[in-house]
Amino acid sequence: MTIEEYTELKDTMQHHMDLYYNDDAPEISDYEYDQLMIRLKTAEREHPEWVTNNSPSQKVGGIAKSQSGVKIKHNVPMLSIEDVFTLEDVASWVEKVQQVHPDAKFSVEHKIDGLSMTLRMRQEINLPSEKASLRVFMAESRGTGLEGDDCLANALMIPDVKQELDLPYDYLEIRGEVYMTREAFERYNAVQEAAGKKLAANPRNLAAGTLRLLDANITKERGLSMFIFNVQAGPKELMISHCDGLDKLAAAGVNCVYHQRCSNADEVIKTIREIGESRSDLPYDIDGAVVKIDQVDYRSDFPAGSKYSDGHIAYKYPPEERVVVIDQISTAVGRTGKLTFTGIFHDKETGKPARLCGTNVSKVTLHNQDYINDMKIGIGGSYKLFKSGEIIPKLNGCVDEPKTVFVAPTKCPVCGEPLVREEDTADIRCFNPSCHSQLSRTISYFTSINCMKIDGLGEKNIDALIAEGYLTNYADIYKLKDYRDELVEKGIIGKVKNTDKILAAIERSKSNDPIRLLTALGIRNVGLSTSRQLMANFHSINELAEASIEDLILIQDVGKTTAQCIYGFFRNCKNKAVLSELATCGVNMTMEENVETTEKLNGLTFVVSGTLPTLGRTEVQELIVKNGGKASSSVSKKTHFLVAGEAAGTKLSKAQELGVKIITEEELLKMLT
Repeated sequence: MTIEEYTELKDTMQHHMDLYYNDDAPEISDYEYDQLMIRLKTAEREHPEWVTNNSPSQKVGGIAKSQSGVKIKHNVPMLSIEDVFTLEDVASWVEKVQQVHPDAKFSVEHKIDGLSMTLRMRQEINLPSEKASLRVFMAESRGTGLEGDDCLANALMIPDVKQELDLPYDYLEIRGEVYMTREAFERYNAVQEAAGKKLAANPRNLAAGTLRLLDANITKERGLSMFIFNVQAGPKELMISHCDGLDKLAAAGVNCVYHQRCSNADEVIKTIREIGESRSDLPYDIDGAVVKIDQVDYRSDFPAGSKYSDGHIAYKYPPEERVVVIDQISTAVGRTGKLTFTGIFHDKETGKPARLCGTNVSKVTLHNQDYINDMKIGIGGSYKLFKSGEIIPKLNGCVDEPKTVFVAPTKCPVCGEPLVREEDTADIRCFNPSCHSQLSRTISYFTSINCMKIDGLGEKNIDALIAEGYLTNYADIYKLKDYRDELVEKGIIGKVKNTDKILAAIERSKSNDPIRLLTALGIRNVGLSTSRQLMANFHSINELAEASIEDLILIQDVGKTTAQCIYGFFRNCKNKAVLSELATCGVNMTMEENVETTEKLNGLTFVVSGTLPTLGRTEVQELIVKNGGKASSSVSKKTHFLVAGEAAGTKLSKAQELGVKIITEEELLKMLT
């Protein structure tokens, strides 16, 4: 490996660490991440001179994130556990320990796929009973490993967190794993799906996001769980034998992780195999088995570096695999117009749906045509199947090639319009905004707060109007007034009061400036910021519609791809017809003349995040642009200021990380005086 390849691998690892620890939104499975880490460590063993403190192999977790603003320095660092991937490595480690301490014993435990949290408890008087007992007074997430978030309010909503223990200790600090059972996860996603909202990717991500919420009542509703797996600090009787300490806590009512004491390498490996065979039957996800030296005092004799806990290793199970045969490949158009592919299969051995991680699986996402070509996917072909992150079915290589590799259709299976493969991507899309498969999304976007802002006309009402045949494109919104009595009689969007309220909001939206209308049209790559730049250079939507690609490229923030998207949109016959109807309905297409502007913020880029004291986010963005600045939606090295309000979230963390100046609404307004 060259130094350039090593540097690129480090950057890739850091990207995936940020997604996993800081955004709770991993793009790859744990197994794929582990393979990258193995490559990194191999390179660093061969070239120790390359290793620096900022290497992913030397760091723990992510940044300490807190929406409440309270950080806690850990009394005992919350470090990771070093992973091994073969049973031979496990046996070698156990034998190494017993060479130094022949009487060493080992605890083999479930490695729960969740996030770590430490509970601190102290002796306090319970006022109603006037009896002293151990009570939880602090809870902290792992964060950087040295500093984490205060998450006490949410921790107290977890039923497994015993807020009071009848134990005669002055102080106790215990560490465990917060997780979500598969049942709780499926229940949450069922509610989300019924409401037409985004589904969570997996239990681990949902548990992590839930623990960071400001509203502890939501945490209670979602049903998190917790296993205690270590005594961090406390009386000597809990810290001689690790297993005995957990057993004493369990006897006091603490929910402790499954653990099995073993005397030698054979027993350790036997237990690891037993856990692996039973993991599909567990009500929660595990991604490995942890092996710890049972005698706590012996652990310091086996240091594992600054990133890892002494005297521990974690064996990572390979993903379960089955061989499946593709029976059918179905295509559909998603709500964004993207063509999707689904493979339907049977288990080659059983002839039934494949059994993986405790569930029956018969479908798999095939991503795009490039993926299909690379994997040689077609009817009759057989393929290895595993569950990425123990959740998402994924193909892992072709076993027997099909007679013919599947080829995507050239026309939309819903509306019949030609499909277009986007330049420099593998995505094939239907760009017809009137395509029924994406009509609900496009009209919902059209009416949303940053677009035409039609209050009350949300997705539920839009779906009802589409189902009844009242909406087939954007312009039909402005014809609803002609059916007012019918709508009231049928109660599609409410009775008299609510129907009239929505119709009035539709009427008001006609006078919006063309910036909102252009944003609402949903042209690919044209959001609110780009719309502002475009309408600062064109007098009207009609004038913009006549612009050439060369004219468009000259405008700030409009590159070749975006220019082609705009040019193509306005030359589509169906789009032209809808725009003509909008104009006939009285929707404003022309910019106001003589709008007072200044150059006070010229050359400065701002991002607005959180809830501001007096102004809405869109109002602030319009104010920035009106005074010569640029309003961006994401924080980057090019950002000059973050205007932060309450609950600014991940954008605030990103700004702090990049050294972007953070200002309040009041400070922004002072810049304009």
